[in-house]
Amino acid sequence: MTSLHTNPLFARLANSERILVAGAGGGFDIYAGLPVALSLLHQGKEVYLANLSFSALAGLPPDDWAADDLAVITPDSAPHQSYFPERTLAQWLRRHGYPPTVYAFPQTGVRPLRAAYQALTELHGIDAVVLVDGGTDILLRGDEAGLGTPEEDLAGVAALAALDGIPNRVVVSVGFGVDAHHGVNHVQVLENIAALERDGAYLGAFSISRATREGALYLDAVAHAQDHTPEHPSIVNGSIAAAVRGSFGDVRFTDRTRGSELFVNPLMSLYFAFDLPGLAARCLYLDRIEDTYLMRQVHSRIAEFRESTVTRPPRTFPH
Repeated sequence: MTSLHTNPLFARLANSERILVAGAGGGFDIYAGLPVALSLLHQGKEVYLANLSFSALAGLPPDDWAADDLAVITPDSAPHQSYFPERTLAQWLRRHGYPPTVYAFPQTGVRPLRAAYQALTELHGIDAVVLVDGGTDILLRGDEAGLGTPEEDLAGVAALAALDGIPNRVVVSVGFGVDAHHGVNHVQVLENIAALERDGAYLGAFSISRATREGALYLDAVAHAQDHTPEHPSIVNGSIAAAVRGSFGDVRFTDRTRGSELFVNPLMSLYFAFDLPGLAARCLYLDRIEDTYLMRQVHSRIAEFRESTVTRPPRTFPH
């Protein structure tokens, strides 16, 4: 039990010294964990960054792999690739004097991903993992009206849920509302958070403030990524950054959102934190994806589960 003035997430990590912050859902998800990672670095912790990658990792040379399915990305990796969020982040880290290495996992099933996480945690003696989702679909248990894009997120949850040798494993979700265009009903997200609270797995919420050092650096990192990936900027982090700046409503920061209406609001800047084993225990299909080796197997197993499941009807906010 902590005091009200203490942030429960950082209190949970207070005795951890070597912490891995990992993006769960691919793409720019690791950016969503950057404020947490920077805060831990500023506290004197050893912090390592990793991301499930949507980039073309298969073309990297042998020396760029620390283990099977574990690539080591630096500011100079694969200069011919235009879309490479992990390299873009590594370049930003070097610019600001932080350790400029970002590990990357290719899209695989649970078994290879778990082995890669195991290799990374053994390589650096990791004693805590923070798995980050830009969005909220990582919080869905499987019987909701819509699941968004859960494959990568829940593959990461399943991979880490079995690694009991890591003393501390938590999940953080930021960007409440951004998954609405993927069919997520956010009343059901709130219902799930309430259930996790009853289970003792909810660690509370806190916001990214632009008045903090970490908040200001996050805004700079997102702007840097948008400048370096203009053809495919992150809608999720663009929305979160807009919320951190105090924007509201249908905010335009990329042509990728043309034809849709955004609802940027202060809730998008909130981190919701959870105990990872507690979150994993509530997922109704985690056992079905346990023995997968390919991401398409994860997708098909979830689809099969959905075909045999009675889903909860969507609900609207009452006010």
